[in-house]
Amino acid sequence: MALSPSVCLQECKENNAKFVEAKQSQTAFIASEDPLQNLCLASQDILHKAQQSGRSRCLQCGGSRMFYCYTCYVPVGNVPTEQIPLVKLPLKIDIIKHPNETDGKSTAVHAKLLAPDCVNIYTYPCIPEYEERDHEVVLVFPGPQSISVKDISFYLQKRIENKGRGNNGGPDKPSLKRKRTEEEESCDLTENKCKGLLQVELKTRKTCFWRHQKGKPDTFLSTIEAIYYFLVDYHTELLREKYRGQYDNLLFFYSFMYRLVKNAKGAGGKGKTELTH
Repeated sequence: MALSPSVCLQECKENNAKFVEAKQSQTAFIASEDPLQNLCLASQDILHKAQQSGRSRCLQCGGSRMFYCYTCYVPVGNVPTEQIPLVKLPLKIDIIKHPNETDGKSTAVHAKLLAPDCVNIYTYPCIPEYEERDHEVVLVFPGPQSISVKDISFYLQKRIENKGRGNNGGPDKPSLKRKRTEEEESCDLTENKCKGLLQVELKTRKTCFWRHQKGKPDTFLSTIEAIYYFLVDYHTELLREKYRGQYDNLLFFYSFMYRLVKNAKGAGGKGKTELTH
């Protein structure tokens, strides 16, 4: 059967459209399978080698660890420090850990290892005083009064203006130092020494942490995810600059561990995989 050129052209267009749609669907599927695949990361060869050689001793405390020591915040013997990327951050970050959190299961140490000059880790109740700096500090933690990153400048500016008028939040604003003493046992970070801070929540980001919190939505991020996504949003929403992967190496350890756990689960088919340090 002979076909006119117009019919052939129409069929080619339809086939191309189907091909593009199939490729887009395939790309979307791959992205959903590995949400960390497009990160601009330093070579992870050293982590592959360390994973193959097994646990190593911490050069400071002597503890047996995988990749890094979560107590001393340093790489272990088979992970040379010079092969770990350093990330320059646009602001200082204090990580406040719950006293009952297991150190070996926390991703907080990732930030300290990769951005040591910009990150400090504290365990409640031994944390800094923020009361005098509540106009320049935000608490990244979900809650009913939380705002989005793009609104930070507006609300911090309001606090500066209130201070200028001598209004420090009114008589109902809690005394943070007093609160720490009275509520030390509860250790609820939304009700203690950080209560007077502007609270920020990353409501559009979803976790891929392999230790997901039971009963919590997938927007409850791990510590390193929260830091990373906050900085990406800060860069685009507040600095108003195009993001080019400047902070991707914050997920240097996290992305490697994510794939390690994912591959182990895929290979096993059944059972629960635990990544221990």
